Amino acid sequence: MALCTLPTTTAGATPPDDGRASTHAPLYVSDYGNNRVVALPTRGGDQTPVPFEGLVRPTGMVWDAAGRLYVSDTGNNRVVVRAAHEGGQSTVPTDGLSRPLGLAVDRAENLYIADSFNDRVVKVSLASGTQTTVPTTGLLHPWGLALDAAGNLYVSDFVNDRVVKVAGDGSGQSTIPATGLSQPTGLALSAAGDLYIADSGNNRIVKIAREGGQTTVPTTDLSDPLGLALDGCGGLYIADGFNNRVVRVDEAGGGQTTLPSTGLNTPTGLAFPPTGTRS
Repeated sequence: MALCTLPTTTAGATPPDDGRASTHAPLYVSDYGNNRVVALPTRGGDQTPVPFEGLVRPTGMVWDAAGRLYVSDTGNNRVVVRAAHEGGQSTVPTDGLSRPLGLAVDRAENLYIADSFNDRVVKVSLASGTQTTVPTTGLLHPWGLALDAAGNLYVSDFVNDRVVKVAGDGSGQSTIPATGLSQPTGLALSAAGDLYIADSGNNRIVKIAREGGQTTVPTTDLSDPLGLALDGCGGLYIADGFNNRVVRVDEAGGGQTTLPSTGLNTPTGLAFPPTGTRS
C-alpha cells in the first residue's frame, strides 16, 4: 500500500505517530445541512455515516493522535468527541461556547476551538479539562484554525477578511500577508509549510508559500468553499459548500475531481484520520 507524509498539522487532521497516511484513508465530512458526519471514499467505495448523536449544524473537525474524532456541534454550542475503535460519544468539558467552528489539536494534547460568536479562541487541556483563552486582538467571528510544528496557531478572522498568526512562544499576534481575502474560512498547512486558505467570499483557494508569495490554486466553479484538508500525497480537498460536494485538486494545480457522495447539504469541515485509527 502506498504511503505518503501527512502535513505537520492541518485544520482538520493531526499527524499519526509514524508520520504517514494511507492513500486509501477515508475523508470525514461534516454535513452541515443534514446534521451528520459521513466518511467519503477517496479511491472508490461507498459513503458511510459516522454514528454521532444529536448533532445540530456540525462544522469543524479534528483527530487526535489517539484516534479520537472531535466535532464542533455548532448548533448546540459544544464540541463532541467520538472515541477510537468504534467507541462512544461524549462532550468535551467547555464553558460558555457560542457557535464554535474550527478545531485544532497540538502535540501536548490541547484542543483549540474557534469560539466564533465570542470572538475568541479557547484552549482546552484534554488531560485536565482546564479551559483558557488564547491571547488575541481584534478577532471577529474566527473560523478556521491550523497549527504548525513550532506551535504557532493560525486563525482565519472571518469578518476582518484576514488570517492571523499567534506565535507559539508567546511573542504576540501578526497578520499573514495575504491580499484581497473575503470571509476566509478553512485553513490547511502542508508538510512544506505552505498555508492554504478557503477564501469563501471570493470562491477561491489561496496559497501562501512558506517562503512568501501568494497564488490562487486553479479550481473550477467553486461556490462558498469552506473546509480544507490535505492527504499528504499531493491532494488538496475542498468542501465546496454551496455546490454540495467535495472536490480534490492537486496542490500544484489542476486535476480537479469530485468525490462520490450522496445527498450532501453544505459540507463544511474535512478531516483525515491518522494511520491505524479507522473508525
